[in-house]
Amino acid sequence: MLTIFGDAPRGTNGRFCDGVSRREFLQIGGLALGGLSLPQLLRAEQAAGVTKSHKAIIMIFLPGGPPHQDMWDIKTDAPAEIRGEFQAIKTSVSGIEIGEMFPRIAASMQKFVPIRSIVGADGDHFAYQCLTGWRRRDRQPQGGWPSMGSVLSKLYGPVDSSVPAFVGLSPRMGHMPWADNGVPGFLGVAHAPFTPNAEGKDDLVLNGVSLDRLGDRREVLTALDRFRRDADAGGQLVGTDAFTQQAFGVLTSSKLAEALDIEKEDPKLRERYGRGVNQLRDDGGPRLVDNFLIARRLVSAGARCVSLAFSRWDWHNANFKQGREDMPLLDQGVAALVEDLELRGMLDDTTVIVWGEFGRTPKINKDAGRDHWPQVSCALLAGGGMKTGQVIGSTNRLGEHAVDRPVHFQEVFATLYKNLGINVDHLTLRDLQGRPQFLIDQNLHRPMHELV
Repeated sequence: MLTIFGDAPRGTNGRFCDGVSRREFLQIGGLALGGLSLPQLLRAEQAAGVTKSHKAIIMIFLPGGPPHQDMWDIKTDAPAEIRGEFQAIKTSVSGIEIGEMFPRIAASMQKFVPIRSIVGADGDHFAYQCLTGWRRRDRQPQGGWPSMGSVLSKLYGPVDSSVPAFVGLSPRMGHMPWADNGVPGFLGVAHAPFTPNAEGKDDLVLNGVSLDRLGDRREVLTALDRFRRDADAGGQLVGTDAFTQQAFGVLTSSKLAEALDIEKEDPKLRERYGRGVNQLRDDGGPRLVDNFLIARRLVSAGARCVSLAFSRWDWHNANFKQGREDMPLLDQGVAALVEDLELRGMLDDTTVIVWGEFGRTPKINKDAGRDHWPQVSCALLAGGGMKTGQVIGSTNRLGEHAVDRPVHFQEVFATLYKNLGINVDHLTLRDLQGRPQFLIDQNLHRPMHELV
């Protein structure tokens, strides 16, 4: 038995509200996701059916709502109180201009698709809609709608038994709905994201190695490899079923640890991505560009979906000051990610999407910020075999609403699912009551014809 020990939370006597102790909760073989063991979860995955096609998606969420008119939809003809401080720059595609804070993306615009007319936003500060395609107030089946990563886990299972199909890299934040890596909904906890940045990882003890010492992930790898050798030598795996052995593989294989060990990367590649700032921005996420590189490493290792959150974009004040800090980091990281995927021959199979929960007000407020504006927002797409090097949609002169080709969140999801080999017109998954559910409202929304 491999047990992961941790200190008891203060004032709890080491027990949760259901009477389960923290030590019992973190015991492998009884890995207590409410009492479900990891082998049981893996059995549930197999029951869904597994294929080996490795299409993938990297979902980059910008918590708080990025300002569409300062990024991909610069309003050069608008009054100064709407236009703001950023200028438009030309891109590698004739006729397409974007904000001056994104020179690297501009230089490779042939690989990207800015969408300037996203509509249908919920209007709340939640990552949920960007992960599921549904608003929280939409009709919900029993158990709730699953995120895209959970759907991929259910339909396809893992590419490699030692690497989870769905990984979420967002850390805990002051506003936790932004830290949502994705929910499994009615698909169940077997298809929830694996979250290596989850609370508690910093104070655990793994096979005699304190996680206080595990800032160097190579010690994690050494401990896991030693445990695997000891278990094999002692015959502990003899007689266990395939699911228990698969669970053991996830927990002890070097492949996942190596994918997460960014120190193994060539320093020159890391510099191309940039390093960012490894601390939370107010109540949002860190400006940690390393996560873009880790996402690519995870997809290379076999992950089908990697979700992450970057910084905090709820700029009610100092919009342009904060933009000058965050936008160049995003520009460098996203451009490097797409270039890296292309050089490795992965770009046609991997879709990258960058977006937030809504847009920002056209008029700049008295604090030099922009407020919430769910009427229209933006997104940036790349890869996935799509027809890139084009802009989709437009807003009016003031950036208030879509006037040409409004694109609903669910249209984007229909396109992403198609890129992943899923036909949303025909596929259904059964909810907790056994009722078949389409992944989107397929009576209203289809994949975007401009891209497929």
